[in-house]
Amino acid sequence: MNDRPLHLAVALDGAGWHPAAWRSPDARPDALFTPGYWADLVAEAERGLLDLVTFEDALGPQSAAPHRPDDRTDQVRGSLDAVLLASHLALLTTHIGLVPTVNVTHTEPFHVAVGIATLDHVSEGRAGWRPQIASRAADAAHFGRRTTPQLTDDDVRDPERIAARLRPLFAEATDVVEVARRLWDSWEDDAEIRDTATGRFLDRDKLHHIDFEGAYFSVKGPSITPRPPQGQPVVASLAHASTPYEFAARGSDIVFVTPFDRAGAKAILAQVDEAADRVGRDLRDRPLRRFADVVVFLDDASGAAARRKEHLDALDGAEYTSDALVFTGTPGELADLLLDWRAAGLDGFRLRPGAVPHDLSAITRRLVPELRRRGAFRSAYGTGTLRARLGLPTPRNRYARQV
Repeated sequence: MNDRPLHLAVALDGAGWHPAAWRSPDARPDALFTPGYWADLVAEAERGLLDLVTFEDALGPQSAAPHRPDDRTDQVRGSLDAVLLASHLALLTTHIGLVPTVNVTHTEPFHVAVGIATLDHVSEGRAGWRPQIASRAADAAHFGRRTTPQLTDDDVRDPERIAARLRPLFAEATDVVEVARRLWDSWEDDAEIRDTATGRFLDRDKLHHIDFEGAYFSVKGPSITPRPPQGQPVVASLAHASTPYEFAARGSDIVFVTPFDRAGAKAILAQVDEAADRVGRDLRDRPLRRFADVVVFLDDASGAAARRKEHLDALDGAEYTSDALVFTGTPGELADLLLDWRAAGLDGFRLRPGAVPHDLSAITRRLVPELRRRGAFRSAYGTGTLRARLGLPTPRNRYARQV
């Protein structure tokens, strides 16, 4: 058995990743926009000792196509703000990491940095952030300040074509992450004195202007929020092609990749390593955790998960496919797959439940015990921050005087 700890995350998105999941018998469509619904899901994920949960977000209503809006009314439309939702859930959880998605194409980096720093304070060191670029040109109309490339139907069939069309947005997003990291460092850890006797609350010499000047914006700083408990909250990115691999290599702590088999996982990880070499990142000094995404439909009986997915496909009027592998099977079969793929060099997996609560509970109450039985997963949470659980070092503050 591999001695490295296996990391498990779950990606939460409405009623599940299948577009007809909201019509499942145990779904709760009337509760999708209530805090209690999300509290129940994250409590279940924490009960399963998962490393972290991610929350999807968007700047416009969901659509069946990734690059343009639609007028469908038979699928879930609408969502809660991911950062605000994560901040609420931070008060109801103790150990699990909370990683909201934030669009960075139409959002000011200062606001993003402050929001994620606040989440890290509220969660006492369990915050992460998934920067996302705007792949739909229509989203720009909500802001009226710029336009973005309109992807075509041919583009979306090829991840490399998507990446090439959106390369300027990835370059901008790289600057957003850099600005956020500098703002998180703009307060030294001991900048707050809080001495009521002398009336000194702050050591002004330990607040720093970041003076960022880039091709897309300039940011003076400092942040309004003291340095986060983790120093740097965990930055995660989803990557399918060479440009997003470079984006991850430049600024991320976790990269979510989407292989369809073990050989594909090995090939993708080689591309990630090559991207790190191109951008000059020493992975020994700055580790990059690699998780594979898998959409999962799980049932104990052989064939039941496939039949359940087929029923949802019929309700939706089309076979569900994904950018990631769609797995249907038993928890034991999924454990076999995860441990086989892990040998390719993966650090963990982000599982996307096809329908919740069914497939989330199958992960926490069936898959996790099976992995634990095989000695591949923890039996309790340890102490420390999300960074510590992932084996990521606490970065030094770039502005603090080194002694």
